[in-house]
Amino acid sequence: MATILTSLFQYKAWANHELFNELKKLDSAGHAKELYDAIRILNHVYVVDRIFAAQLQGGDHPYTATNTPETPALDDLFDAVQLMDEWYLDYAGGLSPQQLAECVNFTFVDGDKGTMTREEILLHIVTHGGYHRGAVGRIMAQLTVAPPRDIFTRFLHEHEPGRRE
Repeated sequence: MATILTSLFQYKAWANHELFNELKKLDSAGHAKELYDAIRILNHVYVVDRIFAAQLQGGDHPYTATNTPETPALDDLFDAVQLMDEWYLDYAGGLSPQQLAECVNFTFVDGDKGTMTREEILLHIVTHGGYHRGAVGRIMAQLTVAPPRDIFTRFLHEHEPGRRE
């Protein structure tokens, strides 16, 4: 079932693609620390996406923290993020209104218990990613590199040019 969540996950995948492509243009030697920091932030988003994907499926995940001790290479992380974005797009698009309203009980990595509806979890994934893409954009701006314009209206108008008429 297509919902606003479908559009938001399309937007999330698009925004991630835009950001990773811009990060790949950075001088990795000249901006090693900034690139490392950006990758750590984006890896955190990826790990949280994976944690909640497992919880939505009623399964376990291997994480004990919201980031990994090791830092992946940018290209490897980009590949993994693209697969995760595809999973969320498929998952969100396949849920009925009744399924979206179902409560999911889970345990945070710090051991605290939580309960959210599937819809709330999905919205959290979208907003959490946007928040952290903004932090990476700030790192880029400090390097005087223009971050992508990560806004929903830009996504909609690029993908549906007829909205500009």
